[in-house]
Amino acid sequence: MMDYLRGQVAYLESEYIVVDVQGIGYQVFCPNPYAFAKTEGTVTVYTHQHVREDAILLFGFPTREEQKLFRKLIEVSGIGPRVALGILGGGSPDHVVSAIYQENISFLVKLPGIGKKTAQRMILDLKDKLEGFGNAAFTTGLFAPQEMQPEDSSAWMEAREGLKALGYTDGELDKVWLSIKDSAGMNDSVDVLMKRALQLLYAG
Repeated sequence: MMDYLRGQVAYLESEYIVVDVQGIGYQVFCPNPYAFAKTEGTVTVYTHQHVREDAILLFGFPTREEQKLFRKLIEVSGIGPRVALGILGGGSPDHVVSAIYQENISFLVKLPGIGKKTAQRMILDLKDKLEGFGNAAFTTGLFAPQEMQPEDSSAWMEAREGLKALGYTDGELDKVWLSIKDSAGMNDSVDVLMKRALQLLYAG
């Protein structure tokens, strides 16, 4: 099992990045490839190797926690690697774990590829298997996943801080917010807003 790759990001697409490891390019599917857009130098991508009859696929994550949560998700009947990737792209790990702990079906069914029956299976199969995942305040039920409100910019302000950490300027971020705020949904998570913004920023 290939557990991680350490190398340079050679290029990225909307669904994957290519990591150059000593002259070999590994295609790695990610929840948000654009998070690597400003990465310079050597990066570590935590991976999960999925073997099918017709292909060997790599799925990659910036943190060990996301990698572990992905592996837990694909243990649930009806959730394959692509759906698990969509879950992590559509909601932060903290929010997903919190929703499972609190049996918040209404939150889970808003994630890509998740219907009511699959959400119920996620809760049944994972509620007792996620100890130690995510922020303690979320996992212990101190507060529930928040409905993101683009109008009051709470989600965007958090996304903005993450984008600034990647090296983008205030001017660039103000411009991209003007482009996406009208189409941003009431329930869009911070990760979703970051992905949309990074797509525009990367495109120039």
